[in-house]
Amino acid sequence: MSKKVIIYVVILALILFGVFALWRSNGHKQDGSALTAIRIGWQIPWAVEGQLAQILKHTSFLDSHGLAGEFKGFASGAPLNEAALAGNVDVIFTADQPAATLLAKNPDWVIIGRLMYNRVSLYVPPLSPIKSVAELKGKTVAMPFGAAAQRMALKAEQDAGLNPEKDVKNINLGIYEQSDLVRDKEAVQWGNIDAMAGFDPTPAIFEDKGLVRNLQVGKVVSVIMMSKKFIAEHPSAPEEFLQAFYETYDFYRQNIGQADKWFIDEAKLDITPPAMEISASLEPNLNPLNRISINFSEDDLKNLQDAADFIYSQKLVNQRVIMKDHVDTSYVAKIGQ
Repeated sequence: MSKKVIIYVVILALILFGVFALWRSNGHKQDGSALTAIRIGWQIPWAVEGQLAQILKHTSFLDSHGLAGEFKGFASGAPLNEAALAGNVDVIFTADQPAATLLAKNPDWVIIGRLMYNRVSLYVPPLSPIKSVAELKGKTVAMPFGAAAQRMALKAEQDAGLNPEKDVKNINLGIYEQSDLVRDKEAVQWGNIDAMAGFDPTPAIFEDKGLVRNLQVGKVVSVIMMSKKFIAEHPSAPEEFLQAFYETYDFYRQNIGQADKWFIDEAKLDITPPAMEISASLEPNLNPLNRISINFSEDDLKNLQDAADFIYSQKLVNQRVIMKDHVDTSYVAKIGQ
């Protein structure tokens, strides 16, 4: 074969590759069929989850597995649940209690994989004389009612031998309202508040700035949920999505700085790399030495049930949800975990 012919062959191959890449970018799978459109509901200011969503947005992991993602961002779990109930999203990233709340209202959703572990914390001012949870007796503790932080705080009080209804004055305070009070490194109290409970990234930001001292840190199991209707219409979608998500974790732990930047740019939070590291400290998938897993342990399933039992006991839903009945790990198993 002459040198000229070889050059022509190479040029033709490059043209065909370019045409194929353009064709794929215009929404086609390798078999010629169109990419499956999937509407992804996520929470913009939620650390770790936010980085994972941003990676899916900025990379080709979804379309390489046959999916065309449409991202719908929400400020918190409540409006995300409203979108799920209205049928405006196909898959959502959510925490344990919002997941149980959604299932109590509409069982047409299934948990297909573990999203992440995230922190909830119980903390006091830096110079507070309170050194243990037991010393909260007779004190005022502020927390966002209905959130996992409340569940953790009340359990911590009970485990310390306190009666949360009699021994401690637990009051409702939204997570974003805490920032108006937690400003002084020399604080002994925050007004009439002796301690607070909250969920990351807010406590992580406080901790990084030296504005709080933790009494206890708890773990929330957050989940990936998909509409059963969507699965019926697109049976391969759960596996395709989870495979893309699995690869997202691998990208995240190898490109933490880039993932954090994408998150900060959209969330517009006053958060530093050390604070984001604190937020991510419970997630084993971000350690390059660990094998990535988005499946559930028995302890994870127990924590999910604790969340469902808590919202029922607080009369936030009118029926007790049995969470294991709404978890399907068969899709995770199919991606080689």
